[in-house]
Amino acid sequence: MLVIPDCTRNDAGRYNLILTNAAGEKTAHVNVRVLDSPGPPINLKPKHIDKESITLQWELPLIDGGSKITNYIIEKRESTRKAYSTIISVCPNSTVRIPDLAEGSEYYFRVSAENEYGIGESVETTDPIRASQAPTPPESVYATDVTKTSVSLAWTKPKHDGGSRVTGYVLEAQKKGGDQWSHVTTVKTMDFIVKNLNENEQYIFRVMAVNHSGRSGPCDSKPVTIKETITMPEFDLRGICQKIVIARGGKDIENTMKLTIKMTDLTTTLINKDSLRRDGGEFVLTATNVGGFAKHIFNVKVLDRPGPPGGPLVVSDITSDNCILEWAPPADDGGAEIDHYVIEKRESSRLAWTNSASGLTDTQFKVNKLLKGNEYIFRVMAVNKYGVGEPLESAPTIANNPWVPADPPKDPEVTIITKDSMILMWKAPEYDGGTPITNYNIERKDKIGLRWVKCNKKKVKDLQFKVTGLLVTHEYEFRILAENAAGLSLPSNSSPFYKATDTLYEPGPPGNPRVVDTNKSSITIAWNKPNYDGGSEITGYIVETCIPGEEEWTIVTPPGGLMGTSFTLMNLEEDKEYMIQVSAVNSEGIGEEATIPVVLDKPGPPKGPIKVEAVTTDSVLFSWTPPEYDGGATINSYLVEKRDTSTQTWLVVSPNHARTTIKASRLKNGSEYQFRVTAQNRYGKGPSLTSGSVVAEYPFKLPGPPGTPSYTLLLKNPGG
Repeated sequence: MLVIPDCTRNDAGRYNLILTNAAGEKTAHVNVRVLDSPGPPINLKPKHIDKESITLQWELPLIDGGSKITNYIIEKRESTRKAYSTIISVCPNSTVRIPDLAEGSEYYFRVSAENEYGIGESVETTDPIRASQAPTPPESVYATDVTKTSVSLAWTKPKHDGGSRVTGYVLEAQKKGGDQWSHVTTVKTMDFIVKNLNENEQYIFRVMAVNHSGRSGPCDSKPVTIKETITMPEFDLRGICQKIVIARGGKDIENTMKLTIKMTDLTTTLINKDSLRRDGGEFVLTATNVGGFAKHIFNVKVLDRPGPPGGPLVVSDITSDNCILEWAPPADDGGAEIDHYVIEKRESSRLAWTNSASGLTDTQFKVNKLLKGNEYIFRVMAVNKYGVGEPLESAPTIANNPWVPADPPKDPEVTIITKDSMILMWKAPEYDGGTPITNYNIERKDKIGLRWVKCNKKKVKDLQFKVTGLLVTHEYEFRILAENAAGLSLPSNSSPFYKATDTLYEPGPPGNPRVVDTNKSSITIAWNKPNYDGGSEITGYIVETCIPGEEEWTIVTPPGGLMGTSFTLMNLEEDKEYMIQVSAVNSEGIGEEATIPVVLDKPGPPKGPIKVEAVTTDSVLFSWTPPEYDGGATINSYLVEKRDTSTQTWLVVSPNHARTTIKASRLKNGSEYQFRVTAQNRYGKGPSLTSGSVVAEYPFKLPGPPGTPSYTLLLKNPGG
């Protein structure tokens, strides 16, 4: 018996057995299969490559693990990353096409085989594979110089390199009228001198661009006659990308430590070392030969980091822990669009700067987390694609609140008294301390007591308050304190003493309380007179609100009550639910409350029409107006959809769009579309607003032909 513990697929194979004694030997063999996951596939390589896909092929693993290979798993990673991601988990064949790749990007791939015992080892491509295709042909081929035995050719680079760098050019020649093309050379440059040609013969030349995916189609020259010619000079400017050069005009350029001119038989190169923005200007190129004179003027542009933002750096709205910075865009953007701004701060007593914000696109920023009383210096830098520009610094700024506590409120007095409550009114402070009043604290003191007791549990912003929980026949005085960001004011003068009296004939509740209108910040309610007036004339109504779950009601009607039977509650907070109650008042006091339910709903449709702002061949920019009715809750987003008018299917452009303007992209050139927008709040989706039909095309067309030519004067001898 032979025992192999912990065997793996590598222990599979043929085992030879040999028995030997004095009379001789006998042999036998055993074929051993180890049941395991398979080994790695072999010969993984690309079969076909184009600009957005790569087709891979491979062969079966040498070791199948004793079971049939049933599937392959394919993974990929970009050459700039280390992590693989699974792109195909079910592949029964040994070839697969991988789509949706980024043109020009390089990828590694690996493949693992799978059998009934699991997924085996993977095989990885040894080198990255670039998603590319053969380039387009060169744009043009032309002769720059001709002698009696040679021609100097030049050509322009392809309009598209196929996603892979052009590695060279193939040049071929053919005598005019012939049918055979002859290989001349393969070069990496975009020019070549063809020699040993026959004088007075006509030739046609063609050039093909080559990259890793193959050879482009040819670009043919016009027929060239081989003979000595004298012409005016011409400039070959193909080596200057978009005519962007670095030089300053106004005088002849000579070789210096900064400027260098290099010349070969075919090219002249001007090199400006360590270029600065001030090196921009006008560059004039001239050439002269016996045939004449040529001149070319370049617009000079130097690309660099941006200059400092426009100053001054204004620091405003300063408090003890934050402030607001404002600045202007740089006068010099470095020749590239400003991408964002970086904000930094430091304490005046320190040298180290700390980052406050990065990636900021606005020219305003609120700096938080300052320490009260500390002095700070701020700076802002603009950033473009070439780097971070020079900083703009602020003057030293001390983090401190500019305000003080408010003056005391004035003239507290009681307007309505019942057996256990009183309605208290007062006047606002003459000076709010430089910041808004955020709360009033109401305090009471029993005539037989010694201390002041706070009456309100939550913030009070109105100038009246209903004090409850009073003892019948007890007398009370009241005082008010105003609160702002700096703290509490001194207390107001105390009110006179008021006695809580027992009321026997208060009116009944108002009838049929109801909501008649709502929007995002107000609710209008109405009611009928009470069936029972308590034996005394109704002198007014009091409306109170309360947040569900809280016990304290707030009076929202004017001081002294309301005479009508309807009221609009203003300045309500969005997305909050309110309980509302209304009470009638007569000479004996405040009657029983009637509660009004507030119903919140889905929003109405956006306000039309949908306005088309801009149209191209593959996109439409359009806008709309928010709904007039928001259902009593904030419009948190819009569902935007599109439909090709040749179908009935609506497709989602954006499921949760926050703004009222959107650009719908990926449209088909020439197709007709409709768009619709649906507002959404916390209670659901409202009705939709649909646009008219829009054709995805540019809003302009080719001009018509000119009119018929005619002459106005005929000369016998124009040169005479």
